[in-house]
Amino acid sequence: MKKFGLIGFPLSSSFSRKYFTEKFDKESIDAQYNLYPIENVDLLKNLVKDNDLCGLNVTIPYKQQVIPLLDEMDETASQIGAVNVIKFIRKNNTLTLKGYNSDAIGFEQSLLPLLQSQHKKALVLGTGGASKAVSYILKKNGIEVTFVSRTPKEGQISYQEITSQIMAEYKLIVNCTPLGMYPVDACPDIPYECLTSEHLLYDLIYNPEKTLFLEKGEQFGAKIKNGMDMLVGQAVAAWNIWNE
Repeated sequence: MKKFGLIGFPLSSSFSRKYFTEKFDKESIDAQYNLYPIENVDLLKNLVKDNDLCGLNVTIPYKQQVIPLLDEMDETASQIGAVNVIKFIRKNNTLTLKGYNSDAIGFEQSLLPLLQSQHKKALVLGTGGASKAVSYILKKNGIEVTFVSRTPKEGQISYQEITSQIMAEYKLIVNCTPLGMYPVDACPDIPYECLTSEHLLYDLIYNPEKTLFLEKGEQFGAKIKNGMDMLVGQAVAAWNIWNE
């Protein structure tokens, strides 16, 4: 039986496990999808000893930490600098671990139908692995990106620096932080009162379906989108990668 799974820590809940388990049952695929809540990314070395393991998804906090443990990187994943899919390539008794990024695929597929002419600049909240895939896709589609961080580095801004003028310029705001993920009812600290009907708020979080970030956006007339379609898109892309 082929095995697939998810590494990260902690792994209290997993869309991927539910999605793939249902897919395997529905399509009579002889495979299983397991959760591997490893406390240190180096523990990946123990997992790869399982000869039935064919692929892994990677989530917080290992999307960047896992890169030094890989043998190869897909070109897109290399440009992004983050990996959320690992393919196990076994040939001539040799195992090659190759990293990919399907977050970018899922995000692009779900975002493009929502874009309008005013969405020329985007605030990306957070600077973790997911934000790298998001910024890659935004730039690919001609959208200027500014990162917002609690501890900004050069070229980034802090939440306190988001003025009404910046809000007027940046009509697309993407939350790449885990703030607001169930069960925490919280939201990034931005001036929501400056939002208009021309703004689009996109939250990578899918649980709850409508985060406080999206609720506040809707309250001030902004268009809103949660991360469910992105999640499904990246899962479909991951399956294609494992089986190509």
